[in-house]
Amino acid sequence: MLDSFAGSGTTGAVAHKMGRRWIMVELGEHCHTHIIPRLKKVIDSTDPGGITEAVNWKGGGGFRYYRLAPSLLEKDKWGQWVISKEFNPAMLAEAVCKLEGFTYAPSDTVYWQQGRSTERDFIYVTTQHLSADQLAQLSDEVGPERTLLVLCAAFRVLKGGTERYPNLTVKKIPKQVLSRCEWGHDDYSLKVENLPKAPPKAGQQELGL
Repeated sequence: MLDSFAGSGTTGAVAHKMGRRWIMVELGEHCHTHIIPRLKKVIDSTDPGGITEAVNWKGGGGFRYYRLAPSLLEKDKWGQWVISKEFNPAMLAEAVCKLEGFTYAPSDTVYWQQGRSTERDFIYVTTQHLSADQLAQLSDEVGPERTLLVLCAAFRVLKGGTERYPNLTVKKIPKQVLSRCEWGHDDYSLKVENLPKAPPKAGQQELGL
């Protein structure tokens, strides 16, 4: 069950007692003052109201609580998209890894290994403006047997562009993040990235599109 205006948490409380899966969303402080305390009582079987007697609810189960992060991008005073100052370097790297389909796994010894998609494919996220010399040094450190996706605030290259670094893919963070977003939709045509497909149930065949 989905309740995008959770209020006091009645939807989640009832669904939980009925053994159903549920998601609630709340923008106000109701989440801390009403919903979480109420759900804890449901789990502890100290919430006697609603359908408790009808379904013979005895408590149990649990829930996860997530706080929505601030927007990754914001516009500066000139109307240009820039990285939000609310994100520290670790938060930024983790968020971009998620968007790009990488596992966030920063190395303790190699600064440019902040995440990986395979054993030889890595990602490096930085707010720096990278020069051609810095990119050349990165390319040398990565070596011919590995590849690196570099997401930075801006970069400069010499004649020949990024083709001079065959083991690097270099992109600007704001443009790359904006390419993952969709604006102005009033329907359900939004793209959903990086969600695993549910395996077909026994006896079912997977339908191709």
